[in-house]
Amino acid sequence: MKAEQLTQFEKDLEELSITLSSEQMDQFLRFYEMLVEKNKVMNLTAITEFDEVLKKHFIDSLSLVKVCDLEETISVIDVGTGAGFPGIPLKIAFPDLKVTLLDSLQKRVHFLQEVSEALGLYDVEAVHGRAEDFAKPGQLREKFDLCVSRAVANLSTLSEYCLPYVKVGGKFVSYKSEKVSMDSGQNLTEADQAEHAITVLGGKMTEQKSFFLPSSDISRTFIVIEKCRPTPKQYPRKAGTASKKPL
Repeated sequence: MKAEQLTQFEKDLEELSITLSSEQMDQFLRFYEMLVEKNKVMNLTAITEFDEVLKKHFIDSLSLVKVCDLEETISVIDVGTGAGFPGIPLKIAFPDLKVTLLDSLQKRVHFLQEVSEALGLYDVEAVHGRAEDFAKPGQLREKFDLCVSRAVANLSTLSEYCLPYVKVGGKFVSYKSEKVSMDSGQNLTEADQAEHAITVLGGKMTEQKSFFLPSSDISRTFIVIEKCRPTPKQYPRKAGTASKKPL
């Protein structure tokens, strides 16, 4: 039934130099089934066709290998994870990762807990809360080697949400659906505009990698930000401020 799409999925994985066991393939299939079933009663994703989920959610999430070595046992937080992207696919493909999934909607967090249990995923914690709250001292501040986010937000705003979670020496990688670094005119790009905020927050933009997902015309850009020094204690500011008044 899904053999053709699975063959393409395996080809795409091969292009990313990722090899999955039969158990890991089964976990991806089970995740897909749970996603589509739960999507009938709550809004998790607009993408539900099998081949599109494989490409636009699973392969897209895993394309992080283009800028990060995920074979090491590292701690990862996925801020604004939504239906579990990229965190759950990363955990399935790289079981040694220690993954925290942060989302502001309790229903989604419950779903992620159900998925983790059903798939037998260990070292996964789904946390309900706002990014601004859990980045405070005594919570999850500067606890992670890597922070990732596919959330749709301006890079300045996203950096204020995400960089406080990263240890000095760690990285924040923002998934962007377009090239944010290139501009044919004289206007400042999103990346240029975010540079001040990133510096203030203790980071440094070290790489911008744009590419197409395997065998597709779907473009993706990764913005890689290294954490050079601790984030000043006044950041992140109180809820809503980062989006209303970006640094």
